[in-house]
Amino acid sequence: MPAEWEPHAATWLAWPHNLDTWPGKFPPIPSIYVAMVHALHTSEQVNICVNDTEAAARVRELLSQVGVDLSKVALYEIPTNDTWARDHGPIFLTRMHNGQIELAVTDWIFNSWGGKYGPWDLDDVVPQKIAAQFGLPLFEPGIVLEGGSIEVNGCGTLLTTEACLLNPNRNPSLSRTEIEEYLCAYLGVTKIVWLGDGIVGDDTDGHIDDLARFVEPTTVVCVAEDDPADVNYAVLRDNLTRLQGMTDQEGRLVRVIPLPMPSPVEYEGNRLPASYANFYIANTVVLVPTYACPNDQRALAILQALFPTRQVVGIPCRDLVWGLGAFHCVTQQQPVADCGLGEKK
Repeated sequence: MPAEWEPHAATWLAWPHNLDTWPGKFPPIPSIYVAMVHALHTSEQVNICVNDTEAAARVRELLSQVGVDLSKVALYEIPTNDTWARDHGPIFLTRMHNGQIELAVTDWIFNSWGGKYGPWDLDDVVPQKIAAQFGLPLFEPGIVLEGGSIEVNGCGTLLTTEACLLNPNRNPSLSRTEIEEYLCAYLGVTKIVWLGDGIVGDDTDGHIDDLARFVEPTTVVCVAEDDPADVNYAVLRDNLTRLQGMTDQEGRLVRVIPLPMPSPVEYEGNRLPASYANFYIANTVVLVPTYACPNDQRALAILQALFPTRQVVGIPCRDLVWGLGAFHCVTQQQPVADCGLGEKK
């Protein structure tokens, strides 16, 4: 599994349509997706799953209104239950074979984060449909895994959390060792680093993409809470401590850079899982959620320094995070392949 900063052929999205994901607050959501596509389409192609031809027409109209070059956008009628492409979408693999990069898809079981929401039958088969669409090899591990629960450096090291992968609502019959064996076998990693728990409000049981992210093979950003009275303080301090002294698959010490947390973001009395770690790395831009908080500019500056060859773009996310996710949760990268695989059939 390549690192996210490696070259992309495309970014995948699933256009939002489930009103229950943002109760009482759906109307502003499509505009946020339009802003994402506008920022991404000059960086790489954007592939979007839509439920039907009517939805495709609406999406094209919205994008054309803001000047998106529609030749850089491809719409696929692949119905979904919800929008979280990171978790239900294909996790792509690459290999070098006969001097060419070949692409494949892994299709893990998606069970709606431990059966929390339903139905999820359409989401669970999205990787199969994308693999068939492009004529790609498909590997099916046969266990539950969401893309937001893993983070790789593309060289053999993987970050995850005990709260999510060891949760009995995922794979209750598997031990930690057995889960590690699956990750190594199907993602090509050799070292797994376990963090502890996730932030309050995270309905995924502690996805890593709200906590710690590789920004290059030996550098990790890790969110940290400065206020000892905040409910996330102890959990995030534990994760930061676990990462300090961490080594990669070659035994090299990994640099850990603290990333601030935004001020608490709440809606209707609910603490939402707002985190600057839920950024998405595209070929020439990095999409970063902002929350109208004092730490927005500080977080953007830290990430811009870490991605000097990319433009860091902050997009307001207070409405989107009411659905309990941000930009990394709704995107999935498709790596570059140069052997003919991955072309639309």
